[in-house]
Amino acid sequence: MKIYTLKAKQNLPISIDEAWEFLSDPKNLKTITPDYMGFNILSGADRKMYPGQIIQYIVTPVAGIKNKWVTEITHVRDKQYFVDEQRFGPYALWHHKHFIKKIPGGVEMEDIIDYKIPFGILGQLIHPILIKPKLKEIFKYREKKLIEIFGTLDTNTTNSIVFA
Repeated sequence: MKIYTLKAKQNLPISIDEAWEFLSDPKNLKTITPDYMGFNILSGADRKMYPGQIIQYIVTPVAGIKNKWVTEITHVRDKQYFVDEQRFGPYALWHHKHFIKKIPGGVEMEDIIDYKIPFGILGQLIHPILIKPKLKEIFKYREKKLIEIFGTLDTNTTNSIVFA
């Protein structure tokens, strides 16, 4: 069983309060998801994030094939982090940690996702060809959209997306 990890970091010129206000509203996920993915929230986004919240949505990541995805917000620490876990969806495991912390001139946002592809060895074979490039593309899109919304922070650190 192979578990993959994606780590993404981005610095933005906003306050912790602004970052949390945006990130803790599930409806904003549509804003930072590529349009071609057909992201549509079905239920659970009617209030700010809280532990135990179930969010159901449809996503169409590849070849127009619709997937129902159900996530649970399992942990929330106000203005510091939250965790969402897939309860039903395309992955055998999806555990996504979102961290924000204050840095000079703004905030650093960090995502750490541990995930497992279904279908055993077949899933491992398609990971570098399909899954990994698609996840990188999605996170590059998010980075671009967040810059459009909030601007950039001039620092010596760069935004990054790394797979382990």
